[in-house]
Amino acid sequence: MDTHAHTGLPRIDGWVHSVETGGTADGPGIRYVLFLAGCPLRCQYCHNPDTRHMHDGTRTAAAEIVAEVAGYADFLKRAKGGLTISGGEPLVQPEFCAAVFRGAKEHGLHTALDTSGFLGAHADDLLLADIDLVLLDIKAFRESTHRALTNVPLRPTLEFAERLSLIGKPIWLRYVLVPGLTDDLNEIDALADFAAGLGVVERVDVLPFHKLGEFKWRELGLPYRLAATEPPSDELTGRVRDRFRAQGLRTA
Repeated sequence: MDTHAHTGLPRIDGWVHSVETGGTADGPGIRYVLFLAGCPLRCQYCHNPDTRHMHDGTRTAAAEIVAEVAGYADFLKRAKGGLTISGGEPLVQPEFCAAVFRGAKEHGLHTALDTSGFLGAHADDLLLADIDLVLLDIKAFRESTHRALTNVPLRPTLEFAERLSLIGKPIWLRYVLVPGLTDDLNEIDALADFAAGLGVVERVDVLPFHKLGEFKWRELGLPYRLAATEPPSDELTGRVRDRFRAQGLRTA
């Protein structure tokens, strides 16, 4: 069995796409954000299509990441931040996530998982115990819309949300607003009702669609189906936030 030289524990490797050491958009405070490679979704608006496959990343030992995060630990605590694992879809690599989160908790850090929830069944109870916050991306709330947008079914995500509710795990819900695709107000009202019923959604981030990742699709030779779609207006974004607020949810 391959072990890590410093700990004697089994070496757990993962495929890392990139790291951001001063993230402010992936959980509270200033955060060390670890972006993993690999994702089963094929979202039309994906701004990181270069993370689709695990081998798009760099093979890295969990212990190396934990050691690097430890070097920032004092700063992250003072900045009321912590560690966020994002992607891609991090639950493609649950054992790696578990090892990194365990190391972060041993250094007293706040932890967050940014996930679509589609692979929520991959997160066992031990993994979830080391996660303080789930940033849950619910892409749409109608099965047909979700499949058209992501190429995967919606139900696994909702089941994961319901599981998080049962164990009292805090959620920040993320919803990308795409004109002509995810702007149906009846569908949004149904999602808002579902989110309010979970009882653990601390805030909802309504994220206006943008095309900052379009160049990556071109570089990869992939067709970008939303090239003619414009970002939502401030008025529409405000109306959508109001639908969540009407259910007693805080928006950002």
